[in-house]
Amino acid sequence: MTFGFAPPPAYDPSHRLGRILEPAEWAAAKIPLLSNPRELVSGLHARHLPLPSTAVVGVLHQDGRLAASASFRQRSTDADGWELRNGLLARLRRIIPHDLRLRAPVRTAVLLYCREGSGNWTEEDGAWMWGLRDACTLHGLRCGAYITMTPSGWQVLGEGRSGRRPYAGSRREAFAAEATEISVDGAASRNVDGAAPGGLQHSAAC
Repeated sequence: MTFGFAPPPAYDPSHRLGRILEPAEWAAAKIPLLSNPRELVSGLHARHLPLPSTAVVGVLHQDGRLAASASFRQRSTDADGWELRNGLLARLRRIIPHDLRLRAPVRTAVLLYCREGSGNWTEEDGAWMWGLRDACTLHGLRCGAYITMTPSGWQVLGEGRSGRRPYAGSRREAFAAEATEISVDGAASRNVDGAAPGGLQHSAAC
């Protein structure tokens, strides 16, 4: 059995449409609510300083505390959830062990995507939603919230909760962490993918 990164046998544009979640489908998935979305968004923004076209994936403990997070730039102009799923899965595998041996997921993955435009749902958002849901299944995690960050602020899609700060392009206000990857036990750290401190592509465990 093969998982993960094997490409489809042949490209078919119609397949792409099946790798996008509409808002109604996302709502029907009963995504768990965030206990404190403003705190989570502010923390992820401060750690990763996302610019437009940057995705920040975070993994939450059962009590809602952030266990690990990673950011990367991977824009899909064709809004293909399969491609975005692979990018998310690669970062999840790097920052935290899978929970596939558990009967039911205990940790939750959330995704913050920084982009231009309004906070309204787009096909690109639908592709990220599909990618997040599928990456969570393959890594043994619960699928959590999808959050957009635009120049006007942030919004948890499907929940109606939003805020004006932080926003796309706003400066870090709390943390001063470098672009590093830190082991789950906090014993070691190193730069990721050759990124210089303060770079865009990095991950960190908290």
